[in-house]
Amino acid sequence: MPVVDSMPPVLVNKRRRVLAIDPGSRSTGYGIVDIHPGQLNYVASGCIQAARKGDRFTRRLGEIYSGICEIIESYEPDEFAVEEVFMAKNPQAALKLGQARGAAIAAGVAAELPIHEYAARQVKQAVVGSGKASKEQVQHMVQVMLKLSGVPQADAADALAIALCHANFQEVTQKQQHNLAVQGDHSGETRS
Repeated sequence: MPVVDSMPPVLVNKRRRVLAIDPGSRSTGYGIVDIHPGQLNYVASGCIQAARKGDRFTRRLGEIYSGICEIIESYEPDEFAVEEVFMAKNPQAALKLGQARGAAIAAGVAAELPIHEYAARQVKQAVVGSGKASKEQVQHMVQVMLKLSGVPQADAADALAIALCHANFQEVTQKQQHNLAVQGDHSGETRS
C-alpha cells in the first residue's frame, strides 16, 4: 500500500484548482475555484442529478461517481474538498448521504487528488462568519465573494462554499508554515 502524505506542501506562487463537492444522494453539488496568490476565481459549478423515478440507489451512486470523474477529466483540478457527514435525525438518510459521499471521494481518489474534508459548521463559519448560517446566507456570501452575476443554486453554492473554506484554510496553513520557517531560521541567532 502506498504511503500518502496527508498534507501536501502548499504551492506558493502557482494557481491551484479546487473541486469541491457537496454530496447528496439525489443532487450532488460541485464547485470549481482557482486559487491564485491573493485572489479566488470562479471556474464552474452545478449539480449532478442522480435521482430518477424507479432508479436503484446503487445506480445513483454510480452516476455520482461517473459524473465527478467527468468533471475531473474536463476541469483537471489539483485538489478535492468535500463536506464531512453530519449527524442526521434519520439514520437511513445519514447512511445514504455517507454512501453518496463515499462515491464522490472514490472519484477523487481514483484521480489521485489530495482529499480535504470540512465540517458543515466550519464551512459556514469561513464563508458567512457563523456556523449556524442559513442556506440563503451561504448562497448570498458565495455570490458576493466570487463576484457572481446571479445567486447559485443551493447545492452548487454549498460546494462553492466548501471551496472557499478550503482556500481560507490553505491560506492560514501557508502563513503558519511560513511563520514557523522564519522562527526556525532565527532560532540559532544570538542577541548581543
